[in-house]
Amino acid sequence: MVRDILAVVGSQKVHSTLVGRLVEIDRLLTVLQSAAGGMAGVALVGGDAGIGKTRLVTELAERAREKGFAVLIGQCAELGDALPYLPLADALRGAQGELRAAIEERPLLGRLLPGVADAGPESASGLTQQQLFGSVLGFLATQPILLIMEDLHWADQSTRDLLVFLSRMLQTERVCLVGTYRTDDLHRRHPLRRVLAELKRLPLVTSVELSPLDRGEMADYVATLGGTDVRMIDEVVERAEGNPFYAEELLEAAIEGCSMPDGLASLLLSRAEMLSDPAQRVLRGAAVAGRRVDHDLLQEASGLDDMAFEEAMREIVSRGLLQPSGEYGYAFRHALLQEAVYTDLLPGERTRLHAEFARLLTARKGAAAELAHHYLASHDLAGALAASVEAGRRAERLGAPAEAHRHYEQALSLWDRVDDAERLAGTDHLRLSMRSAAAAADSGDNHRAIAQLRRLPPSAEVNERLAYVLIDKGDEADEEGAIAAARAAVEAAEEEPVLARALATYARALYWTDRDDEVESLALRAIEKARASGATDAETSALITLGSFAALGGDITRAKELLACASAEQSGDLAIDLRAIFQYARFQYETGDLAEAAVTTDRGLRLAHETGLDWSTFGTDLRFLRLLIHYVAGEWDAAEKVASGFGIRVGTPAEALLSSFALFVEVARGLPAVEERLSWMAPFHSDAFVSYMGHGLAAEHALWRGDPESALGHIETALGTTHPGNPAAIRLSATGLWALADLGRAEAADVLLERARAPVTGGQGSGQGWIGPEGMAWLARAEAEWHRAHGRLDVDAWRAVVEAFDFGFVYEVARSRWRLAEALLAAGDRDTAREEWERAVEAAASLGARPLGAALEELGRRARFTSAQSGLLTSREQEVLELVAEGLSNREIAERLFIAQKTVSVHVSNILGKLGVSSRTQAAAVARREGLV
Repeated sequence: MVRDILAVVGSQKVHSTLVGRLVEIDRLLTVLQSAAGGMAGVALVGGDAGIGKTRLVTELAERAREKGFAVLIGQCAELGDALPYLPLADALRGAQGELRAAIEERPLLGRLLPGVADAGPESASGLTQQQLFGSVLGFLATQPILLIMEDLHWADQSTRDLLVFLSRMLQTERVCLVGTYRTDDLHRRHPLRRVLAELKRLPLVTSVELSPLDRGEMADYVATLGGTDVRMIDEVVERAEGNPFYAEELLEAAIEGCSMPDGLASLLLSRAEMLSDPAQRVLRGAAVAGRRVDHDLLQEASGLDDMAFEEAMREIVSRGLLQPSGEYGYAFRHALLQEAVYTDLLPGERTRLHAEFARLLTARKGAAAELAHHYLASHDLAGALAASVEAGRRAERLGAPAEAHRHYEQALSLWDRVDDAERLAGTDHLRLSMRSAAAAADSGDNHRAIAQLRRLPPSAEVNERLAYVLIDKGDEADEEGAIAAARAAVEAAEEEPVLARALATYARALYWTDRDDEVESLALRAIEKARASGATDAETSALITLGSFAALGGDITRAKELLACASAEQSGDLAIDLRAIFQYARFQYETGDLAEAAVTTDRGLRLAHETGLDWSTFGTDLRFLRLLIHYVAGEWDAAEKVASGFGIRVGTPAEALLSSFALFVEVARGLPAVEERLSWMAPFHSDAFVSYMGHGLAAEHALWRGDPESALGHIETALGTTHPGNPAAIRLSATGLWALADLGRAEAADVLLERARAPVTGGQGSGQGWIGPEGMAWLARAEAEWHRAHGRLDVDAWRAVVEAFDFGFVYEVARSRWRLAEALLAAGDRDTAREEWERAVEAAASLGARPLGAALEELGRRARFTSAQSGLLTSREQEVLELVAEGLSNREIAERLFIAQKTVSVHVSNILGKLGVSSRTQAAAVARREGLV
């Protein structure tokens, strides 16, 4: 029986000694140890076929288990580009216990398991892949995990995308991700080349390249395999050229008394030819099936009865050509062996075997992608078309749009060569083409989607989708094309749902153009048609556009009503729903309604989390916004907690932007991470938003460190990449004016003030529209700093700044009170100055804003409000200090102030601590020197 055959593996030699790879295993163990400590790591292990990649990662897996890691191992196969997420699915099948429960909690992961892949809706949202990626990230965070993906040179695009996503997003999870690939298979245009080049630049990634073993290492290795004859060992070492797998095969051949032909393929085939005829037939069938094959399927394909098949398998396994894999299957001991046997098949034999596997898999309702492969190889075009369409549908349900597009394209390429193609596909050519284009767009290949849509006969639906993809592409060069396609869609639409979507897309296409006066009428028509036809997705999209347009024009009441309506109901399109919630929350934030913005943002974050979209575009945007709301509201501990998920070690502009938001609190609190974060962001300043965030906050950091010259340089650089009408220029200019005021350069201040005013004085014609309360507050700050640059500490100007930021911006109110206190002191209003100063000190202390606290302490010392060595003395401590300076004892002070002597003792201890002295005499001396008494 099967278990008897599997028992043969017990007689196989197990190589427990790792030879010649000590440096490489140490590098991998360093990554593993880092993961154990809460710093995730990725390792890419490359080398020629047979060089020892699998042996190396097997050793790592053994060490990881000893350290308490769960180990999951998945393998790509030559069919990998047709089977989405094959190594992930393979790895998940090995999950047990808590990990199995974690998979069951994430339905999208469960679809990757056998028998579950067909679950899910017939058509999936373009967000399905983002949901799956989020599910994988959440799954990996459950416990320490070593995830190994082997043979990435055969990986499908979706697996490559997942590898890139994890390499970028893993931060503090206890996860070690290892991928292996063949370097000799990576031709110049191999798709993995670009991915490897991108990943190796990331700080999280360690690259390990395996070179051939030297002669001494090879001799040791052959000895561990059982080689005893010196001459035999020398010959094996000489011919193997440092390749362990080749050496192993050579030694087996020598021990069995075979000749050792030139070339590894010839050697492998010579060993296979020693099998009996039935065993060779089984082996050839296994090679057609692929790297792994099911026991029952292989027996049926071989045509042998139970007894004959078991004898053949026992012979094959005993010679180490196939080995047990899973409970009831087999795998080639090495992919090179499978390749050699498959390549040696005669064309007719190969076609016949593929046809047989296609027949057997059809009866078993096997994987559609695998079926399509066998049908094509057996020249059954009709079967290949039907299987390709079904494989595309299954790939969509799994969240693998690139593979869905590939399968749909394969079906379309067969369409004209097959009779009754529409019946076989279950859809017409136009629908399948649009589905293929949608899959291409969902995979991020907008160029291919656009090209495919432009080849189709023009219709309302085709043109609407073309316009939508062109808008999403975000290229100004495509602006006119998007407008033309949307207009054509509107003109051709006959059915109301199609017309509603076309109108909504047309309004969106015109939003940022000089034809924005048409946006409102188009959006209103879209809403009317959508409500009449039940096209809720089109209605929500049009409401978002209309509400955003109202906000742009300063009609805040109407904008609030429209955006609230857009975000209130589910449209049936998750992407549009998240977009609506984000736009409404951003509007609430920009109008200064922080409490409501927080509620709306939290609702969006819950929806993103429940649908596995924490790391989708809108999931990330909502997290940005939540951090900003915490920051403005003075909830800095909560803001830091959100920012903890934003990695410092970044490798792309998107990651740099994500990282930059953490700088708000880090700069304001004077945290040591600022310098490192800024240095990692620096290479990505070509991105305008990254430049704005990085240079703007680097300038503030420099100002707190007393370096206004450097701060001014940062501001000039950032303004150089900022459109004059962009509201971002207001904050940058205000910060630059702070630097100029510190430098005393009045002559340059006028230019910066005009730059700050431009987004407001330019009005809607500037292309930016309405400026919210925060923007107006920064403009007030710029005006006040301009006065300071001209040598004037204007009380009214700084009071206006305090009032402008008092919509809830705790930190900026405190910073403005600092300057207001300065101005009041200069005007001689000492009592009011102290009142403003004390309120600022209290806010700075509660926020943990150390740089501001230090500046306030300096101001207090100069104003003789407190000591340079102290924090703020309370009024009672001030009274006690004055009596201490007079030389009174604790008992005398208690009598004078009518308080308990023990209370006086507590006050004196506090005073000594705040002044940084150890005796009453020293306290009195400091008090007199600093003007405190």
